[in-house]
Amino acid sequence: MLTAALLALLCASASATEIQPRASSYSGEYGGGGGERFSQSGNQLDGPITAIRIRVSNYYIVGLQVRYGTVWSDYVGGTSGDLDEIFLYPGESIVQVSGKYKTYLRKLVFVTDKFRFLSFGKDTGTSFNAVPLYPNTVLRFISGRAGSLIDAIGFHWDLYPSDYESC
Repeated sequence: MLTAALLALLCASASATEIQPRASSYSGEYGGGGGERFSQSGNQLDGPITAIRIRVSNYYIVGLQVRYGTVWSDYVGGTSGDLDEIFLYPGESIVQVSGKYKTYLRKLVFVTDKFRFLSFGKDTGTSFNAVPLYPNTVLRFISGRAGSLIDAIGFHWDLYPSDYESC
C-alpha cells in the first residue's frame, strides 16, 4: 500500500514538471581556451541586467562588468584599453548577443528588446550569434574565462524576474 502511494506521488510530480514550460537556456562558450573561469550566476538574484561596462583595446575585449539591478558584479579581465559604459532603459532587456573571437574575444554586440544595438570592439575573427532557445526570455547572466583579456564568454537566458520592479 505504501509503495503504491509513493509511486502515485512520484508519477504526479513527474506530470506536474512536464506541464511547466522550460525557459532557461545557454549559448556559448565562444572564444579560446585560456584564462580562469568566472560565472555571474549569483548576481542575477540582485535583479535584471541594467548596465554593462566593457574595456576594449585596439584588438580585444579586455574586461567586463555587469550591473544586476543596482549592484555591480565583480570586474573580470585586464586593465588596459578604454572603458565604455552603457545603461539599459528601465524595463529594457538584452535579447541577443553577437560578436567575434579568435583566441580571445574581439567584438560584442548587444541587441535589446527596444531595438538598440550596443557594439564594442573590432570586427575581425570568427562570428557568433547567441539567442535564447525559448520565447520571452532575456539575458540573465554571463559566464566565461578571463585573464588579462576576456578569453571566452557564454550567455545564460531565462525569464525576466517577475518580482523585480523597474526603476
